[in-house]
Amino acid sequence: MKLGWLDALEIDFIAGKDNEILYVQVALRLDHEKTVKREFGNLQKIPDNFRKMVVTLDEPSRNTYEGIEHTGLRQFLLQ
Repeated sequence: MKLGWLDALEIDFIAGKDNEILYVQVALRLDHEKTVKREFGNLQKIPDNFRKMVVTLDEPSRNTYEGIEHTGLRQFLLQ
């Protein structure tokens, strides 16, 4: 696992195993539209089709945001 960058955009964690990649953004809460755009927007700009996820302390109101997973920390840790 490592910290990644896409141009000037930070990707919090990038994990790879068996030719698969997981990109993870971490935020305390998604309580402002600016935060939502920043956390999901960085992942949306990655041009590949590997799994992308935002992890927060919020309980997700829906499972995905434009194809990017949103999961709560507790659920993430149980995976």
